[in-house]
Amino acid sequence: MDILDLRILDILDIVFVALLLYYVYKLVRGTAAVNIFIGIVVIYLAFLLTQLLQMELLSSVLGEFIGVGVFALIVVFQQEIRKFLLMIGSTNFTQKGRFFRSFKFNRDDFDSKTNVEAIVNACEAMGKTYTGALMVIQKSSKLDFVKNTGDKMRIELNQPIIESIFFKNSPLHDGAMIIEENKITATRVILPVSNDRSIPLRFGLRHRAAVGITEKTDALALVVSEETGQTSYIKDGQFIMFETMEELKDKLKEDVN
Repeated sequence: MDILDLRILDILDIVFVALLLYYVYKLVRGTAAVNIFIGIVVIYLAFLLTQLLQMELLSSVLGEFIGVGVFALIVVFQQEIRKFLLMIGSTNFTQKGRFFRSFKFNRDDFDSKTNVEAIVNACEAMGKTYTGALMVIQKSSKLDFVKNTGDKMRIELNQPIIESIFFKNSPLHDGAMIIEENKITATRVILPVSNDRSIPLRFGLRHRAAVGITEKTDALALVVSEETGQTSYIKDGQFIMFETMEELKDKLKEDVN
């Protein structure tokens, strides 16, 4: 029985390590950090090899390097660590209302109130007139640190309001719009710009800002290109592909809820 328990624990251990490595890979994939991560793995494997071969001098040097390197890693992987902790914290149980939805108590009270139809229809209409727009939908991560850079407001979300805010002659069209549930809570917001070199050059500052905010938080971002009129959907720092606006609505509804 003890052997059986040990084998089960070994399997769980392998599964947990595999999941951890998978999430670490997702965080560093496509960035310069992946090369740093590979370098760390090589040094650690060399450290284990020197211990196995009883090369005491080299083993002690590598051991000291690994011990001090932990603090350096916190600085180097600051953004990745933040995103990893956010990924862990943003589970189904921590997001608003999801715990209670699983028991189906007062389900109508906990359903998402975000008007996804209005958002996507506005993006489609603005795309036809080549009107640039950047909208950020807040989820579990608070966006107060960026809302303070713009004009705070509290307006009920609907298509005419969105289009009027991003109208080219509107004083509010520059910057991003923050959406919380079914309210527009800030406009003219300045977002952190991503330094990811893998972003194609055809994408401008709006797209880089959308990638930047979704890298640092679990927010969702929609961008309407002023040059092409195309709508882009960004989540977790990645461009989410879709073929039709109806498909975009479905993806957005799934991610918002």
